[in-house]
Amino acid sequence: MELVPQSPEWWVARLYARLLKRRDEIDFYDAYYRGDHPLPWLAPQAREEFRRVLQMTRSNYSGLVVDAQVELINVEGFRFGRDSVADADTWRIWQANNLDSDSDQAFLEAAIGGQSYLLVAPNPADESAPQIWIEHASQAIVEFEPGSNRRVRAAGLKVWDDDWTGEIHATLYLPGFIHKYKAKAPSAGQSPRWDERLVPGEEENGLRRNPLNAVPLVELPNNPRLLTGGISELADLTDIQDRINKTLADRLITQDYGAFPQKWASGWPEEDDDGNPSPPIDVGRNRMVTTNVSKEQAAFGQWDAAPLDPYSAAKREDVKDIASRSRTPADYLLGEMNNINGETLKASRAGLVSKVKQRRRPLGEGLEDGLRMARSIAGLSNPQDMFMETIFSNPEYRTEGELTDATVKKLQTGIVSLRQAREDLGYTATQIERLEAEDREVGLDATLARIARPLVTGVDAADAS
Repeated sequence: MELVPQSPEWWVARLYARLLKRRDEIDFYDAYYRGDHPLPWLAPQAREEFRRVLQMTRSNYSGLVVDAQVELINVEGFRFGRDSVADADTWRIWQANNLDSDSDQAFLEAAIGGQSYLLVAPNPADESAPQIWIEHASQAIVEFEPGSNRRVRAAGLKVWDDDWTGEIHATLYLPGFIHKYKAKAPSAGQSPRWDERLVPGEEENGLRRNPLNAVPLVELPNNPRLLTGGISELADLTDIQDRINKTLADRLITQDYGAFPQKWASGWPEEDDDGNPSPPIDVGRNRMVTTNVSKEQAAFGQWDAAPLDPYSAAKREDVKDIASRSRTPADYLLGEMNNINGETLKASRAGLVSKVKQRRRPLGEGLEDGLRMARSIAGLSNPQDMFMETIFSNPEYRTEGELTDATVKKLQTGIVSLRQAREDLGYTATQIERLEAEDREVGLDATLARIARPLVTGVDAADAS
């Protein structure tokens, strides 16, 4: 039966097909992140013998590249308009949904698969505390209105397998209504036969009205492009990772067969004097290469050991390729750090810091969209003339003394406020509120006078005032 375009049945079939199509790609990058890389290529006749060695060749630089980026993306609050104070209501919703920790999963899955999602919904038990979940890109998908530059969501689909019943469940989110479906797991190559699932008490004239009047499934893309959306951080690193694994395989095989001086003998008899076969000798460690000549011409010797340095050098060059392409500091990947001062360390991380700041922008837009919907559910205002800003921690590396000195000087010259200074020093919104409460108790003027006291030795505090 031909489906009517943009009908609920058309949407669920369309989005489910798109979801299945991209699952292979998501699983591919997920395997590389976990270190489950394809085994390096070897000649077919040698593959069985070296299977144990091949299992030892996978050195997971892909996972390290992703972790180096994600560990620098930390949300510390949200604010509206020109307010310097983080919004307490929005932060309460954030923490009530355990997003301090769950947001790490959102950023991690987005970096691996290209995108993750926020799902926003009312809380039946408490209207003031809407629910927000992190969704994996293999179970959720969103389609946007054509020509909206991926800003207006037309429909969203959440799919999961029910292990208890063996059925597939799907929830379709449209701006006006929400539709729930279930289907038996289809045979290979077949599409599910979806049956709409009615839940007593949820339907309104046979339909479930969407209280948000918007698709509550929000995309969190990693480094999105206009036509394709989010891109995995590993998209152009897997070939380099495979090269590293191949070099490691060659090195391990060389260690087994060539790193030890290979012995040889000429005139090794096939039988001893009693006619018994000589013990078999094979190539490798504690083995010997033999030839058949007369006993009178028998000789023994050994070849030079095969050098391993070329393999280490080749691997090192490939690791540098990963470092340069992903802008991950080489000392992260190579594990080497010798006589590096603070300025050098800061410069080595400049590329990673710039990348993290760029990756945060689209993630922040998605977070803000989801939190605006959550605020609406909670009955909080969303003034359209006030922009919302996600407060991220500073990813730049600076020593504590260097950071404190620079921040105090900014405060002294009036460039920043006391709240901004504390934020620059890495205090969270909750910590800043606690410090401000303490300031009110002891007197803010005394606190400011203490912080703004001149740092120049010999200057009297009274003169500074």
